[in-house]
Amino acid sequence: MAKRSDGKSRVGATANGRVHVIDHPLVAHMLTEARDRKTRPDRFRRLLAQIGALLAYEVTRDVQLDLVAIDTPMEKLRACRLRLPITVVPILRAGLGMAEGILDLIPEAHAGHIGMFRDEKRLQPVSYYEKLPLSIAKGPVILVDPMLATGGSALAAVQLLKTRGCTDIRYLCLIASPEGVAKLTGEFPTLPIYTAAIDRELDERGYILPGLGDAGDRLYGTTD
Repeated sequence: MAKRSDGKSRVGATANGRVHVIDHPLVAHMLTEARDRKTRPDRFRRLLAQIGALLAYEVTRDVQLDLVAIDTPMEKLRACRLRLPITVVPILRAGLGMAEGILDLIPEAHAGHIGMFRDEKRLQPVSYYEKLPLSIAKGPVILVDPMLATGGSALAAVQLLKTRGCTDIRYLCLIASPEGVAKLTGEFPTLPIYTAAIDRELDERGYILPGLGDAGDRLYGTTD
């Protein structure tokens, strides 16, 4: 059986059924490469996009479909088509890396953006930008951020989406900390969370261990 980074057996969901650890072999393989400090920014960007698409496959498993009439080359057919709108909302800037892969997978989806950065002294989110589609509350929203660390940014983003009338919010991240999961599920117990791994813990600076460092910096090569 596959093992998580903390050595424990990987499971499909936590006891409350709302936190889903996606244990697909391709996801595990790509995540290993993304964690490697030797992975260059160009490859890291590609990995995050690919993992984002693979995770989105599970996130959208229960989205609604409509029956539509089409003509195949052979005959008429009643077939399935996604019920729109589906909106992908990355938390800037790191969320853009995974959102790219999701939008490649679902090109019909709308996109919004929430800009937040972490105050490194207080470990609290600071909001600086918001641009969301007017129709965002009419369908599922996939909220994307690679790292669920302290949970502050995720919490603030979910609260913002709820003030815009969103009722079907699905949180998607690459790696989560136990502390971040506890904070987010404690405030929003019915919120589904999808992740490729739940790591061991946070360090004193609020970074996930073993983690992969700062996802935004690694995406755009802004560290040495």
